[in-house]
Formats: sequence, C-alpha cells, structure tokens
Amino acid sequence: MSTSSSQEINGSSAVPHLDVDPFAMDFFADPYPTHELLREAGPVVYLDKWNVYGVARYAEVHAVLNDPATFCSSRGVGLADFAKETPWRPPSLILEADPPEHTRTRAVLSKVLSPTVMKGLRDRFAAAAEERVDALLEKRNFDAITDLAEAYPLSIFPDALGLKPEGRENLIPYASLVFNAFGPPNQLRNEAIARSAPHQAYVTEQCQRDSLTPGGIGACIHAHVGEGAITATEAPLLVRSLLSAGLDTTVNGIGAAVYCLARFPEQWQRLRNDFTLARNAFEEAVRFESPVQTFFRTTTREVELSGATIGEGEKVLMFLAAANRDPRRWDKPDSYDITRRTSGHVGYGSGIHMCVGQLVARLEGETMLAALARRIAKIEIMGEPQRRFNNTLRGLDSLPVSITPA
Repeated sequence: MSTSSSQEINGSSAVPHLDVDPFAMDFFADPYPTHELLREAGPVVYLDKWNVYGVARYAEVHAVLNDPATFCSSRGVGLADFAKETPWRPPSLILEADPPEHTRTRAVLSKVLSPTVMKGLRDRFAAAAEERVDALLEKRNFDAITDLAEAYPLSIFPDALGLKPEGRENLIPYASLVFNAFGPPNQLRNEAIARSAPHQAYVTEQCQRDSLTPGGIGACIHAHVGEGAITATEAPLLVRSLLSAGLDTTVNGIGAAVYCLARFPEQWQRLRNDFTLARNAFEEAVRFESPVQTFFRTTTREVELSGATIGEGEKVLMFLAAANRDPRRWDKPDSYDITRRTSGHVGYGSGIHMCVGQLVARLEGETMLAALARRIAKIEIMGEPQRRFNNTLRGLDSLPVSITPA
C-alpha cells in the first residue's frame, strides 16, 4: 500500500491518490494500519483501485452523513451507481432513498420501533437473555458467536417481527448477502449473490401481510397501508429493511462486545461491579469494533469538502470504522473503555439514515450484557477466533470461550 500521487483537481487543494483496496481479504484481516494511512493522508483521498473518493477522519465522515442533499443515498450506498446500472434487488425504501420519499417511509418505521414499543419489549428480551445465560452456564464451554451472539437475537427478534418459525436459518445468510452486495464485484459479492436465490425467496415471502402473525412489528407496518402512509407495494419492502437492519447490527454488536469483554478482563470487572454500564459497554464495543465498516454516498452536485473539490456523480466511500478511532475526535481511540462518553460515534451512521435497527440492537445488547455480568465471573477465550469476511460488516464467525459462574 502506498501513496501513489497527489494531484490538483479543478484547482482545489491536492487530493492524495492511494493504492489501497478496502475490499481485499488482507485489509479485512487487519484494517487498522490502512485506516491510519487513510486518515493521515488527508481529509479527502482518492482510491485508484475503484475510482472513488474516500473519507476516513471523523469530521468529514460526519459531514457527509449529515448532508443528504449533497451526498445522496438513492443512487446506492454501495459501489454500484443506480443511475448507471440496475440494482441487484429492488432498492431499500430506507437505506437507498432520499427525502421526501425517505422521510415518509422512515416515519412509519420510527413509529413501529419507537422507544415506547421498545419499552414494551424490554421484559420479553430480558427474560430471553436470562434463559440464554441458563443454557450457556450448563455448557460452560461454547462458541460465543453461534451459541450467543446469533442464538439470542434469533430467539427473540423474529418473534417480535411476527415471522413463522420455519425457515429462519435463512435470516443471517440473507443479512450477510445484503452487506456483501454493497461491495465491488469481487469474489465475496459474486458468491453471495450466486447463492442468494433461496434466501431472497424466503425473505420476499415472509414480508407479505399474510405471512406475518397479527400484533407483531411486521403486521404493524402493513397496518399503515390502511392509513394511507405507505402503499401495499411498499409495506413488504419496509418489513424487509428490518430483516437485515434488525439482525446483523445486533449479532455483530453482541459478538464484538463479548470479544472485547473477554480480551479486556478489567473492563469485564468494571461491568460486574456496576450493571448499569451494560448499555455503554455495548455502545463502546460498537465504536471500538464498528460492525458496519463502510458505506458509500454519491454527490448530487460539485462540492468542496475540507478544501477538496469533488465533482457531481462521484462515489464517496465513508470509513465509519476509521472515524470511530480517529484521534482527532477520541481520547485513546484504540482502547476499549466502558466508561467512555460514546455519544457521537458513527457505528450506526448519523443523521437521517441512522440505522433503523439501532434501538433493537441497543436493547438486545444491553439486556444480554447485563444478564451475563450478573451471573458470570469470568469469560476466557479458549481458541483462535475466526473472522467472517464481508464487504461491509466486520465480525467473527467463531469465538470459542469458557465461562466461570459467579
């Protein structure tokens, strides 16, 4: 990896050109040296490999996320530009939409996932967390990804949404597919799309009104059709948004939190001494590990960003994970500290497109970590953790651990 050149573009300050591939396997294995290179090269860089601009410092990532009129989502939040090529699936009405359309559909999801709704789910989620800890204490040795980070959300969120019991094994592969598809046409993306037919068929069917149990979050979305807020065609697509947003963020967030707390026993002890830190321990894991690493935007006009001029119709890649460890914004960014003030991190994005599943993720993360801290004295890593490679997500495929009861 090297800085190949720096050149004047439209007379603006020079934008460094970097020979970096943020979608390569060696990058995924250890992104941190490259994140530092990207941040230090300049506020805006150009990645020759994919012909895109990149921003890796907190200030610029935050600025792009909070200016949806200039940096739009409707042309795709992956490398593909929907103005020039057909999307691989019907675009998301939330993630891949701009105001005013986005404002209307987002309002529906904000209602069905409101803090009041979350409050109503809290007891159910907390009870499920306790049940999960019971099962883990019986085992003592288990895989913290399969048996905990995946098993817990899968035991509650599909029920809350109103999905039938059959076919739920499609949910995690589907979410993984969606996030691989935001990347370039590399092996990860091509293989995910090639394998996608059964997962897509399952999800399409589950999102229909007749497939959802009455009273669930999915049925509540469909109920807004009768009120005229959304159309009958839009309702299934909004349910679909929650099938990826409500699961992947949570699975990878809980996996990251357990991985952090196992690696930093002094932080685990802090949590055991004060269970009210559970919410923040989860939040700090999302900042520290950044389960969602990157997203793209497309410029709607020529714009100047921190002295660099970017033309209209250019893809801009935001390195959320690099921003979350930018020393310009965070004190000791490379340390995991559950007492840190985490507000402002971009682990769920920022602005109007902030992750729709964030309230679900936070509730599940908090209830799970509190349940673990109350009843487990020690978490130890028993074998080499295995990464799960994805063009957009960072998480583990396997994390063998051993626990000691409190």
